[in-house]
Amino acid sequence: MSATLLEATRANHEEVERLERTIVKDLQNDPTSNRDRLYQSHRVRSMIDQISDTTYKLIEIYEDKDNARKDEIAALGGQTASGTSVFSVFYDRLKEIREYHRRHPSARVVDGTDEYEQMLKEEPQIEFSGEEGSGRYLDLHELYNDYINSKFGEPIEYSAYLQVFPEAQKIPRKLKLTRQYKEYLSKLLEYLISFFERTEPLQDLERIFSKVKTELEEQWASGVVQGWENDTHENGHDLSQHTTIDLDYYSSVEELIEVGPERLKEALAALGLKTGGTIRQRAERLFLTKDTPLEKLDKKHFVKGSRGSEQNGVASTPQQTNDWKEIAVMEAKMEKLCDLLHETIVRTKENVEKKQALTYEEMEAEREEDEVQADTESDDDEQQIYNPLKLPMGWDGKPIPYWLYKLHGLGQEFKCEICGNQSYWGRRAYERHFKEWRHQHGMRCLGIPNTKNFNEITSIEEAKELWDRIQERQGVNKWRPDLEEEYEDQEGNIYNKKTYTDLQRQGLI
Repeated sequence: MSATLLEATRANHEEVERLERTIVKDLQNDPTSNRDRLYQSHRVRSMIDQISDTTYKLIEIYEDKDNARKDEIAALGGQTASGTSVFSVFYDRLKEIREYHRRHPSARVVDGTDEYEQMLKEEPQIEFSGEEGSGRYLDLHELYNDYINSKFGEPIEYSAYLQVFPEAQKIPRKLKLTRQYKEYLSKLLEYLISFFERTEPLQDLERIFSKVKTELEEQWASGVVQGWENDTHENGHDLSQHTTIDLDYYSSVEELIEVGPERLKEALAALGLKTGGTIRQRAERLFLTKDTPLEKLDKKHFVKGSRGSEQNGVASTPQQTNDWKEIAVMEAKMEKLCDLLHETIVRTKENVEKKQALTYEEMEAEREEDEVQADTESDDDEQQIYNPLKLPMGWDGKPIPYWLYKLHGLGQEFKCEICGNQSYWGRRAYERHFKEWRHQHGMRCLGIPNTKNFNEITSIEEAKELWDRIQERQGVNKWRPDLEEEYEDQEGNIYNKKTYTDLQRQGLI
């Protein structure tokens, strides 16, 4: 209603608090699919951006560079240009409120809760290509074509490219100094950043890159950045031995011509000079560098966009060093993103290899199936079945009635170890199985009679313990010396004590 600065401050604080509560409420919901997770992350990212914008507005108000807030607070206390008049200020405000409601008779207080609740149901528009599969896979086909058609690349399959594209340190340094490589690396980094922001909107990419750049600065100062070491070696070979020529051994252009056109071309390229022309023109151009530093040579001898060289003891210029560091920073950022997207890269490679064995019709059918599954996945999972008593499920996927469960044990699972861990569903089937052949055969294997005493006993250990107790009660296991103590006569015959005593009395032994 009011356009005062204090009212705007209160409204902004209220909006920040409501957005924070909405974020908490949204994050309390566990996403059931990858699409729902993406929607939730983008909603939260949008609300965080709104909080940031509103906070900037509040900072501007509190800084009060034009003293508008200070004047408004003073006016509330009745301080005006003509003096202090509390009542006049009060009635002026009352008049303003009445005038507002006279012009807007149907005005009412709007509760913003419904608006914020509606934000939880929003489905943000996230653009993915068909190859990306709603953020599950990478789409590097365009960059793959640039790679295999470049001087620093090699003709490999797309699945192999997904394996090697994060390994920038394997590309020779002299190929990294070309404009083609820098453009390729810039496009690759731009795509990875775009994909990461679309799939992980809650990650603070600026903070990640800031840390990467700080670490690279320390390594660069120490000269230990992989692929950009401050020495004359690359890939274990001395560059000066293969690409440069020691001009101190040559006193004329004619002697330099004998080196050969290819060696001259390599030496000129290492120094950033033009490599064209006849063999004499190449030798003359290279011979100029014997007594003249590269900085003092005419620009017409250099290749456009040449970055110079550090070989042959020639120091690189600050501009060249900055260009090299710029490429190294881009490589470090790219490698960090590849580490964060490692699972996605592996999943993309597996998907590409799987597609190579499918026909076009099979791929289309699989794509349609994935879309249908994604649409129905969250709907099925949201339907939670109310089952507080934890009753067994019936054939229709719903809990069976409690009275059936209690009266007949319907749906209950009973396992019998004596029957070989056989399952019996329901109380009746469980009681009936004690008289069946399977259970009787299991009892005979244990050497135990299948009597009524063993009903409800389904464990082998319990059955053995019960059988031992029954035998003890019946005296079967009791020690009886007259029957179990053994005696032997002179001929080696074995008798128990009772038989041996009887035969001895009769004089037969």
